[in-house]
Amino acid sequence: MTLQTLGHWINGQEVAAPADARTLDVHNPATGKVVRRVALADADQVGEAVAAAAAAFPGWRDTALSRRAAILFRFRELLNARQPELAALITEEHGKVLADAMGEVSRGQEVVEFACGMPHLLKGGFTENASTGVDVHSVRQPLGVSAIISPFNFPAMVPMWFFPVAIAAGNTVVVKPSEKDPSPANWLAALWAEAGLPEGVFNVVHGDKEAVDALLTDPQVASVSFVGSTPVARYVYEHGTASGKRVQALGGAKNHMLVLPDADLDLAADAAVSAGYGAAGERCMAISAVVAVDSIADELVAKISERTQGLRVGDGTRSCDMGPLITAEHRDKVAAYVDAGEEAGATLVLDGRSVDPDAEGDGFFLNPTLLDDVTPDMTVYTDEIFGPVLSVVRVEGYEEGLQLINGNPYGNGTAIFTNDGGAARRFQNEVEVGMIGINVPIPVPMAYYSFGGWKNSLFGDSHAHGTEGVHFFTRGKVVTSRWLDPSHAGLQLGFPTNA
Repeated sequence: MTLQTLGHWINGQEVAAPADARTLDVHNPATGKVVRRVALADADQVGEAVAAAAAAFPGWRDTALSRRAAILFRFRELLNARQPELAALITEEHGKVLADAMGEVSRGQEVVEFACGMPHLLKGGFTENASTGVDVHSVRQPLGVSAIISPFNFPAMVPMWFFPVAIAAGNTVVVKPSEKDPSPANWLAALWAEAGLPEGVFNVVHGDKEAVDALLTDPQVASVSFVGSTPVARYVYEHGTASGKRVQALGGAKNHMLVLPDADLDLAADAAVSAGYGAAGERCMAISAVVAVDSIADELVAKISERTQGLRVGDGTRSCDMGPLITAEHRDKVAAYVDAGEEAGATLVLDGRSVDPDAEGDGFFLNPTLLDDVTPDMTVYTDEIFGPVLSVVRVEGYEEGLQLINGNPYGNGTAIFTNDGGAARRFQNEVEVGMIGINVPIPVPMAYYSFGGWKNSLFGDSHAHGTEGVHFFTRGKVVTSRWLDPSHAGLQLGFPTNA
């Protein structure tokens, strides 16, 4: 069987890769089989996409806001109607179960809906008669070409954190998706074309580090939005800003869930399992460390273990609870962390290294793993594992739990489970993390609030979407105007005063 080679999307159409282009295999992680290949762009091909976006920018910038909003509304309606099609593509290349893929598309769609309100969001301010006969008003204008570099774990939602806002604000876009699950980006590009988006406004280039470096150094790229691991986020931020670009680089995470003695332990156990093992733990907002107060730790671990043993692992199209990991290499890396945790003295409550999944072929599976008595010096605690491994760290009480969380170098998301309103209010004030859940294990905000962490989970000062996203993709301009007034004629060499 001849496999399709996925090309790039440049200037309104899919562009086939040259015969000598580098390619990578794209696997279905549930079966281990290669489903297609993806072409990897070199610097010249990235330059073509950027040039197309730059050429389209003046016309799109000057397109009426009402016209831009109308195209976004059409895109929204098309996506609503064809959501299952995109979800199936995500499941095929990423492996997450269909219900999870549908949820991913829905959360991305919320940002599209937020961006449909751009005519209101871009309203400026106006002051009449700030000085005699002088009016002042402010506007926000688009930046130009916006590069979006997105990770494998959310091939639709993460790009949709950025491009609806960027496009609605008048920018043009070049998306560089993960080469591990590249097809959703092309699917979205075709949907934009069907919605009536002008050629060149939305472009896709596939590739690896060479493509990323080309985007970071191209002088026509005005901004870069990135989501991925902390080392790469730091690299993108440092090199992008060195090239004079506005950069928001969202990095890794080690999300804690603090469970206090007064918490509903059934609710907490449900939350820990759902947030720890959903999408096989391949979420930047996954709970990977349950911080349990000693007095309830034994009971909580027992409840988590009981619920975890009932999970079905297998092909995401078979109504399973959890799918595979993205690659065989990543599966082996996660399994090695379990080995290391056991060797370091953690108690292995559930061992996920022996797997009998509901799937055909040789997929990249691990069963959910539960480690108790984990200490902060173990690699299963210090590292972002990005797999279905849940670690339980025991603490004496609230103070020790808070100190543990605040001492971690990551600050993406966290949660507290308690029925004490005072403790919850104190936690949300004192914890040094960007997104807080109170009896909510994965506190992903709505699209009209910002998404972003603190510390090593974010490089740059702008979070994704919400009003921070609008500000990231625009820049301010202030206009001071005075129309002809004979009383102000003549030379005035002093610094102007407001009188």
